[in-house]
Amino acid sequence: MNFSNWFSSNVPHPGVSTGLNWIASGQDPLFSYSPADGEKIGAVFPATKLEYEKAIQSAAIAFETWRMTPAPKRGEIVRQFGKAIRKYKQQLGELVSYEMGKSLQEGLGEVQEMIDICDFAVGLSRQLHGLTMHSERPGHRMYEQYHPLGIIGVISAFNFPVAVWSWNSMLAWVCGDVCVWKPSEKTPLCAIACQKIIAEVLEKNNLPEGISVVLNGGREVGEWLAADNRISLISATGSTRMGKQVAAVVGARLGRTLLELGGNNAIIITAEADLEIAIRGALFGAVGTAGQRCTTTRRLIVQENVYETVKEKLIAAFKQIRIGDPLDSNNLMGPLIDKLAVEQYLNAIEQCKKAGGQFIVEGGVLEGEAYKSGCYVKPCIAEVKHDLPIVHHETFAPILYLIKYQKLEEAIAIQNEVPQGLSSSIMTLNLREAEQFLSAAGSDCGIANVNIGTSGAEIGGAFGGEKETGGGRESGSDAWKIYMRRQTNTINYSKEIPLAQGIKFDL
Repeated sequence: MNFSNWFSSNVPHPGVSTGLNWIASGQDPLFSYSPADGEKIGAVFPATKLEYEKAIQSAAIAFETWRMTPAPKRGEIVRQFGKAIRKYKQQLGELVSYEMGKSLQEGLGEVQEMIDICDFAVGLSRQLHGLTMHSERPGHRMYEQYHPLGIIGVISAFNFPVAVWSWNSMLAWVCGDVCVWKPSEKTPLCAIACQKIIAEVLEKNNLPEGISVVLNGGREVGEWLAADNRISLISATGSTRMGKQVAAVVGARLGRTLLELGGNNAIIITAEADLEIAIRGALFGAVGTAGQRCTTTRRLIVQENVYETVKEKLIAAFKQIRIGDPLDSNNLMGPLIDKLAVEQYLNAIEQCKKAGGQFIVEGGVLEGEAYKSGCYVKPCIAEVKHDLPIVHHETFAPILYLIKYQKLEEAIAIQNEVPQGLSSSIMTLNLREAEQFLSAAGSDCGIANVNIGTSGAEIGGAFGGEKETGGGRESGSDAWKIYMRRQTNTINYSKEIPLAQGIKFDL
């Protein structure tokens, strides 16, 4: 791979950016290694506290100008950014695939998500609406309006190194906010690439550089953001453990959070399912991004009458999965992000076996020159009891747990018994079963699908989950409201000043 036009693998790249001005740090660099081949792609300097302060000050100054820019004009900047992303789609998609390890098709799909959310945000820029209400007082008018919130801190995870940032930033920008992005230290170069693209757009339009800020570094950068009263909203994507820490710090200062945390997603396959569709949905859900999506299918809950048939079809399907270089479009699955992820995968398999799980498709680490990074693993399937501790834990790896049920009420209860509540699906051609699954007594997840898998979401709908998934909503629908502050206005155009509720206060 050659990304020489974007950054150099020989010279560490500055890790703090406000637009085109990159600040060089005196700290030791962070190196980015590709899980595809183990090669060093490049390096970045982590931000120091002094550099952090300069960056936040730059964002605060930019907000003064940006919040007063008409929303449709802000939408025009996002439109230009979307146009630039279209130009770089192939190159950026390859970088995502190479630095993170997901297949090239998924890398390109992630960049397409950026383009789609830009299109959505452009339209939204002319629809930031409030409400009007009738006042109980004569000669009065009441209405609600929304104003920009301020500086938005975006903490993103490695598995979607560019899309999640764009979900937040495109909406925040049209809402009049400025964004400070702390990307995963495992995928810093994807962030630098995005920042270079938006910086060119901002410069061309003579806009303040602080509208978009990148702060590379480790967890300390995220801790600075969470504790900073100047950051109006922290949008954090990652593990439930991380989210709880962020929520505690931000909550202590009565700040706002948008949390997108862990998922332990299930597909229920009933006896009346189209099994061909069910198997295809489960297959991509389980092995897409090597099991490293928050929406990955981790549990397959199958009705006993079709259990053996589903099991046979799954085994046959898993044998056909091509694993290898993610930039080779013939491969359906790439590597895990690093060797720590491989260790966690192996530990989960061991825990499952000790608890009585029976593997019908064995896991393991792939060896050989094609897998020299040591990050390639086999997707595996285990028959388990639904209440095993490891089954209730989210392992970010391609491990699928197969569970048998008798009645639909039992299947829904099994699905809902885990602490996470992100995505869920039912495979059935029975209308009653589908509606029961979607009812208030059905799935307790933020996403509930019928006859599609748990993984993959369109940007038009609000994305997020309940319980330990954090309760946040990003992307479509009315998710934009979290990036703004609501204000209720009452205007008296009469010659009197009556009080509400008929209160008299005359001198």
